Amino acid sequence: MHRKKPDIDRVFHALGDPTRRAIVEKLSRGPISVSRLAEPLDITLAAVVQHLQVLEESGLVQTEKVGRVRTCRIEPAGLSVAEQWIGDRRSMWERRFDRLGDLLDEPDESR
Repeated sequence: MHRKKPDIDRVFHALGDPTRRAIVEKLSRGPISVSRLAEPLDITLAAVVQHLQVLEESGLVQTEKVGRVRTCRIEPAGLSVAEQWIGDRRSMWERRFDRLGDLLDEPDESR
C-alpha cells in the first residue's frame, strides 16, 4: 500500500492536542489495540477512534484491523517530518547566532 508523504501542517495539528500526544507517547512503547489504548484515557472509545483518525491522516500512526481487533503503531516517517522541520529551523538560527557572534567579536575600528 502506497502512503503519501506526511504533511507538516497536519503533523503539527495532530500533535497540538494533548490527548493525541498521550496516544503517540503510549504507541512509542509499541503496537497496541485500540481498546487497550483507550483504557487509561478518560474519554470514550469513539473519541479515541476520532483522535486516531487524525493521527493516521497526519501520517503519525498506522492502524490495521485483523479480525475484530484494530492495532495501532507509530509511523516513524510522520515524526521524521516534524524532526526535520525543527532541525532545519534550529540550524538556521544557530548559523544566525554564529554570524552575530562573529560580528560582535570584530574590533570596533571607529574608535
